[in-house]
Amino acid sequence: MDFSQVEEQDGARWSWMTWPSSRLDATRCVVPFGCMYTPLKKLARMPQALPYEPVACKTCCCILNPYARVDVRTQQWACPFCYSRNALPAHYAGITETNLPAELIPDFTTVEYALPLHQAPPPVLFFVLDVCVSDAELDAAKGYVVKALSLLPPDVLVGLITFGRNVHVHALAEAEVGKAYVLRGDKPYAADAVQRLLGVTPMPGTGASGAKSSSATGAPPVSAASGPAGRHVGLAAAARFLQPVAECEFGLTSVLEELTPDAWPVPENQRPMRATAGALSVAVAILESGAAGIGGRVELMLGGPATVEPGAVVALEQGDAVRSHSDVDKDNAPFHRMALKTYDAIAVRAVNAGHTVDVWACALDQVGSYEMKSCVDRTGGVFIQSESFRHPMFKRSFEKFFQATSLDGGTPALNMGFQATFEVLTSREFKVAGVIGGVASLSKASPSVSQDMEVGIGGTSAWRLCSLDPSTSLAVYFEVVNQHSTPIAEGQYRYVQYTTRYQHGSGQYRMRVSTIAGLWTDGNNVADLASGFDQEAAAVLLARMAVYKTENEEAFDILRWVDRMLIRLCARFASYEKDAPDTFALSPNMSLYPQFMFNLRRSQFLQVFNSSPDETAFYRSYLNRENTTNGLLMIQPTLMAYTLEAPPEPVLLDVASVAPNRILLLDSFFYVIVFHGDSIAQWRKAGYANQPENQHLRLLLQAPKEDAAGILEERFPFARYIECDQYGSQASQARFLLAKLNPSVNHHAAETGVSGEADAFIFTDDVSLQVFMDHLKKLAVAPQ
Repeated sequence: MDFSQVEEQDGARWSWMTWPSSRLDATRCVVPFGCMYTPLKKLARMPQALPYEPVACKTCCCILNPYARVDVRTQQWACPFCYSRNALPAHYAGITETNLPAELIPDFTTVEYALPLHQAPPPVLFFVLDVCVSDAELDAAKGYVVKALSLLPPDVLVGLITFGRNVHVHALAEAEVGKAYVLRGDKPYAADAVQRLLGVTPMPGTGASGAKSSSATGAPPVSAASGPAGRHVGLAAAARFLQPVAECEFGLTSVLEELTPDAWPVPENQRPMRATAGALSVAVAILESGAAGIGGRVELMLGGPATVEPGAVVALEQGDAVRSHSDVDKDNAPFHRMALKTYDAIAVRAVNAGHTVDVWACALDQVGSYEMKSCVDRTGGVFIQSESFRHPMFKRSFEKFFQATSLDGGTPALNMGFQATFEVLTSREFKVAGVIGGVASLSKASPSVSQDMEVGIGGTSAWRLCSLDPSTSLAVYFEVVNQHSTPIAEGQYRYVQYTTRYQHGSGQYRMRVSTIAGLWTDGNNVADLASGFDQEAAAVLLARMAVYKTENEEAFDILRWVDRMLIRLCARFASYEKDAPDTFALSPNMSLYPQFMFNLRRSQFLQVFNSSPDETAFYRSYLNRENTTNGLLMIQPTLMAYTLEAPPEPVLLDVASVAPNRILLLDSFFYVIVFHGDSIAQWRKAGYANQPENQHLRLLLQAPKEDAAGILEERFPFARYIECDQYGSQASQARFLLAKLNPSVNHHAAETGVSGEADAFIFTDDVSLQVFMDHLKKLAVAPQ
């Protein structure tokens, strides 16, 4: 079964397509029953947005779908979830068996409604710019903000805060251009104090003082700021600081041109005084008061670590290094706990108002992304990490992020949604256990919520997404609750319905509904279960669980958990004879899963050696927001080989794939690497490719570069591109490729002269995939 084709139907990939019919049998399947769902995925077979309200079941609120039984004669329909009978609205009176509305056509299991409501106000983008950088860096950052203004639709509201030792809030209203309010960066202003000092009073029932959080994670009530008049009143309160691009572009550009690096003196051997948390808190406070319930994003452009408390991550003295993973683990990072607490509080406020925080970190050192991860992950934001504002990775990512497009071919709008809610409805035999992704709980109790199992953010059937885009993917986990004593009838289906309500970038309110059915089977039918196992989706779902566990558990315990899960799965579904590892065999649908787990164990998600805390936060954030294909690419990169003798072909992610007459192209999502074998590198340096008779060599050298360019063009964030040679001077760059290869030949084997067919070896004490598989087979076939 081609599971990627299944994803094109509804944007969903399931770890298991066929489920065992009882709770007891479900526990024996080991790998969780889950779904990788992409709410805004572009689907080929989805109709145009339907311009009317959806029809909902009066009992369970299920939305009318192709699995409902419709009686066109009596104008009634039966809900497949709760079996209630409902009357169809009057405007459905003309439907027949051959003339059905789109939501009842069998091919359209996912539909989107353009709700006939008022238009939402334009989204708000609040630029928060660090000026504690060099002239060259500041000029580059200012240039990108000006570039963003030219890319944004003219009605989008923008604001500007600059910060160093103090926080400068720039007034952009026409009469006040050039005026700025200055707040102390080292003073922990409460949200209401910021609003009082700046004269932005939140409208009744919203903002920091009015909106009531519906959960401990800070999710806002769905009804917050729901009226059009209320929203415009709120925007009017902050109009001095938030203006449409069309009205303030010239004035804002003038302000940026006059910006200079922070004038606060920096003693020798000290870092600049950078009040990151203060600036972020002020931006969130203004959005709370003026744009609660409206789509909004804070664009934090950061050039170094925070050094002003609260929110500092390192001392002012240059000799005091920014904390490492070891420092955090040993509680030897004096600023870490307070910084976490500070940014967590800001994240709760941002989620409470439904706003997103994006961090654009451009510095040679760490900036504190690890402490700020709650601000980004809880609000559905993005991390971008680069050495400089002038780096190509930053430039391409920045331009792509702000590029205005249209999801439906209409007026250009930001290619993202805002103020979204995501709900899950299940049939009676199973429940939703939780979601892992950029969500916050709305604490909605319903019969669809699992009472005994919680994975990720659970205990609810509804979640808040402050923002989402066509690549945002959620991992949804389920629990089978049907008891073994009450078998499910033959041919009965299970149903799940995902409902995503959001503000389209154009201001239109949308609701996308995906209704998916699946088969039940007897728990003892191992072959039937295995045939529906999607090993790629299962690997990503388990990887997200492992990353979520890193918040509260030791890495060693998580690795042991991954190992136990794999051993139990193989013991259950492999064919073998007891105590005979040589007889061990997995079905094709499961044969690559152990390899995925091998690479997950070695990945930067669970192994933090040689990674800074900021890098770890960056990697984990993207694993928790990307779809199955990209998630698997992060776990197990792809490797293509280019030779003169044959067309490009995929090769094993193994050191044995390195050869002098090959060019390798590695794509690990974060890095795209072109690696030249030693012979080809020598030919290139000798200039042979420039000779007319060696056109084939010139084409060989161009092919991987062209393929890499195609990958980079589609990737967000823009991947880091590296070219290097075998045995070349770029050894530090080649390590990015070698670190991903299976060490089938390491330095120990090379020392003994046993190198096999490999032309290279890896200095590592890690076990190879073969040793890993040998141990797995031995443990799986052992008596349980």
